[in-house]
Amino acid sequence: GQASFRVKSRYYDKDLKDWARHCGIEIGRPPVFPVRSVDAMRAAVVASDKGRLPEFSWATFRAYWGELKDISQPDVLDEICRAVGLDWEEVSSLIKTDDVKGRLRANTEELIARGGFGSPTMFVNDTDMYFGNDRLPLVEAALSNG
Repeated sequence: GQASFRVKSRYYDKDLKDWARHCGIEIGRPPVFPVRSVDAMRAAVVASDKGRLPEFSWATFRAYWGELKDISQPDVLDEICRAVGLDWEEVSSLIKTDDVKGRLRANTEELIARGGFGSPTMFVNDTDMYFGNDRLPLVEAALSNG
């Protein structure tokens, strides 16, 4: 019941802080949770097209989890885009296109078809699936074993 939820929530907070310290990053509790992230995800499709996906992804996660900003807001996405060398006016136009919407939808459907169910999901050698940041040591081992 409710008591169990509170206990689990306290552990979740501790776990997040432990992982943040381990990774050397800031993680807080965003005031808007869950957030409407579809525009940010569509912008990630555009960032990938422009060769800026790693930078965009990192800046988006940092803005949401570290700076506790609402990544559903255009002004926040504008700030993220500018920080990674993307033009928000162009990006905001592209995320409204059927092409970008369709590619994000196709990516999501592909993940589901492959047995994925959330983020972060990682695949090694196309079929070896891992879910969760706590699986990164297993991903590293799988990558080093070929």
